[in-house]
Formats: sequence, C-alpha cells, structure tokens
Amino acid sequence: MTIKAVVFDAYGTLYDVQSVTSVTDEAFPGYGELISQIWRLKQLEYTWLRSLMGRYEDFSVITRQSLAFTLRTLGLSFNDAVFDRIMDKYVHLDLYPDAKDALTALKGRKLAILSNGSTDMLNALVQNTGLDKILDATISIDSTKTYKPNPQTYTLVETKLGLKPHDVLFVSSNPFDACGAKAFGFNVAWIERVTPQAMADEFKKADLVRPLSMFKALRMQMDEYGWEPDHRISALMDLPKIAKNAG
Repeated sequence: MTIKAVVFDAYGTLYDVQSVTSVTDEAFPGYGELISQIWRLKQLEYTWLRSLMGRYEDFSVITRQSLAFTLRTLGLSFNDAVFDRIMDKYVHLDLYPDAKDALTALKGRKLAILSNGSTDMLNALVQNTGLDKILDATISIDSTKTYKPNPQTYTLVETKLGLKPHDVLFVSSNPFDACGAKAFGFNVAWIERVTPQAMADEFKKADLVRPLSMFKALRMQMDEYGWEPDHRISALMDLPKIAKNAG
C-alpha cells in the first residue's frame, strides 16, 4: 500500500470546534460551554436530517440555524451584532496545536481537506490560519448537495485529486466520518482524543455531568457500525509515522 495523499476532515480534526466557547462565554457569561455543545450537536444533526430529506442548505446556513435554535432553546436574548460575532468564530477557529507541524511533516504527498463546510467558510478559515500555504486542495461537499457520510461526498477526493480510495489516507476525529470514509474504501486514521477509559472516569467522578462531557460521550466515541478505522491515533503528529510506514 502506497499513500499518495492525506485528506483531512476540518471541524474537530484540524480545527478545534470547542474554541468557539471563548466567544459564546463572552457573549453569554456562564452559558458558554452549554451553548457550544448544543450548537455543535444540532449543527451535525441538521446536516444528517437535511441529507435524508433531500433539502440541502450549505453549511453556513446550517451553522446559523443551529446557533439560532440553541439560543432560542436556552431563552437567551441577542441582537444581530452578538449573533454575527459568535458566527465569525467559525472562520477563525483555533488549529489544534500540532496541526501545522503534522502537515509540514507530511509534505511530499498531496494534502487536502474534505469538509462539510461551505466553500466560502472553508476558504476563509484556511486563509485565516495559514493552511492555504500548506494544503494542495480545500474541498467542500457543496457540489454534491448532501453531507458526509453520504458516499457521494467522498467521491470528490478522486475527482479533485485524481486518486483512487486505496491511495488515500483519510483522517478524522469524528467517528461518523471515520466510519463513512472506511465504508467508502479509504484507508482511515481516526483520532481518538478521548479514550473509553477516560470517558468512563469522567462520568464516574462527576456529581453533575458537564455539557462537554456529554458531547464527548455522544460524538467522540467510536460508533458501533462495524467499520473499524485502520489506525487509531491520539494526535495529528502520529500521522507522519503511519504515512511513512505505508510507503
């Protein structure tokens, strides 16, 4: 097996979606973590439900709608300026600390993002964080009018990069995405940022379950679909070794 390209999910994989908490907590003190977790849960849910209904809207619309749902559900009042300031964080998300070093160490292979993000959102995010100077391609699922893990979305890698699935190492920290990519035929590395034991310990020690703990349980543990990733890693910097061993 020769890996000719490493393709990354964006949100939660290269970019820390939890970094939105800095702006949600500033806008609504004491609610920041709760807003961030409900927002992300609904954002993902909306992508899947819209895909099933055949009623596609791009990710910027879904992100706005899921934020509006969250603030309304929590009974929080806001104006356009507050709403837009929170939304703006999605084009200024924090990179994981090892992201640039990992990408730099993988140079020599094609490097790309395949994301649910809309083209405008992704391009702004990549430029704002300097990854445009490292990546060979930033691919949005927009043209398919559906969302990951629909197999149509993964075909864009072959279309854009000219490579077959067996030539690609797909990297995601999102279990649904890792499973979808594996079912499609990619070689898959799943970033297991929270181990089952750490998750169990977190619940065992907590008198009151934090919103972030619930998010970790629902969206950061490997799903029982039957498609196991080829590699389980704990950080992006584990990737260069995997790619090197694959040839």
